[in-house]
Amino acid sequence: MTIKDTPEVWEIRATETPFTGNKTSVRTDDVVMPDGTVVHRDYQVHPGSVAVLALDEADRVLVLRQYRHPVRHKLWEIPAGLLDVPGENPLHAAQRELYEEAHVKAEDWRVLTDVYTTPGGCDEAVRIFLARGLSEAEGERFEVEHEEADMELARVPVEELVRGVLAGELHNNCLVVGVLSLVAARAGDGLDALRPAQAPWPARPFEA
Repeated sequence: MTIKDTPEVWEIRATETPFTGNKTSVRTDDVVMPDGTVVHRDYQVHPGSVAVLALDEADRVLVLRQYRHPVRHKLWEIPAGLLDVPGENPLHAAQRELYEEAHVKAEDWRVLTDVYTTPGGCDEAVRIFLARGLSEAEGERFEVEHEEADMELARVPVEELVRGVLAGELHNNCLVVGVLSLVAARAGDGLDALRPAQAPWPARPFEA
């Protein structure tokens, strides 16, 4: 038996969008269940995101600490951001986020993993990249605002992040998935066997 997620669409009898925000919206679909009943399903419609696990030569991950109002926490995270333009190349978006949030560039990019963050209530898809060969970016630093103006940057050893994840001290989805995927990849075929940075992404199709 092959364990693999497969696309499938159940019949939708009606749909409406009761709320539209700046970046996301809420949709209500009337979905036909296998027994023929029709139920309401509310979910957040999201453009998609990218995240970057940036690994330096000292085996440290570039992380940032940012206030997240919905959970009332300052969370340690890896650089991440929205796919602002429909069909945007996720690699280009990831390179932009690494530059804007950390003023860093990378020579080697690979796909670490792809995830749906909360598929029970949101259609957000995230592609997490592994970036290596780090160096300081040229030019002016990006001018941040709002929550990002209070960000802290750090480089933390991989083993310390793994400890924090398993101890329940680190909670950001992309950081948790990214760090544990890194460890799993190393234990498997190695980091050079990861998918190329331009690998297809059916959840958010793009042109290379």
